[in-house]
Amino acid sequence: MKYWDIFVAFFIPGIVGYGGGPASIPLVENEVVDRYGWMSVNDFSEMLAMANALPGPIATKMAGYIGYQQGGVLGSIVGIFATVAPSLILMVVLLSILLRFKDSPKVKRMTTLIRPTIAVLLGVMAFNLFHTSYIDSGVWQMLGIGLVSFILMEKVKLHPAFVILGSLIYGAVFLS
Repeated sequence: MKYWDIFVAFFIPGIVGYGGGPASIPLVENEVVDRYGWMSVNDFSEMLAMANALPGPIATKMAGYIGYQQGGVLGSIVGIFATVAPSLILMVVLLSILLRFKDSPKVKRMTTLIRPTIAVLLGVMAFNLFHTSYIDSGVWQMLGIGLVSFILMEKVKLHPAFVILGSLIYGAVFLS
């Protein structure tokens, strides 16, 4: 039953997460944190930061980590397959239909309506992560890390992976 739960937790976000890995992050958070209770919001945000620091698709890294945490190697395989399966199924089944109707006003309208929904979901997730870091770390720590990260990425043009790594080290030394 645990493997079925892992499959469902990643298959559903894969089906409805229109827009790729970043669009499915709040959906995975809902499944993992709210529905199954496998992680806290803080644990999820830490896992998300680590997954963002590593190369490759974010959704499969999350599925691999959480699947392994919940069901070992087989759980990791199930999670990764569940993440990839919706894309495979949809590509094989719907590609010819979408190509036939790509200029249809209904298809263009559907795409136009889905984008704001994903933006709202990402905004809600960002607010939850902001709120959690505010409560756990305090306002000055949170603002300091945010400001330093902004300066390093925008002004110094440091790669985000190094900024995330530096934030992880700072958090491990000063916030744990």
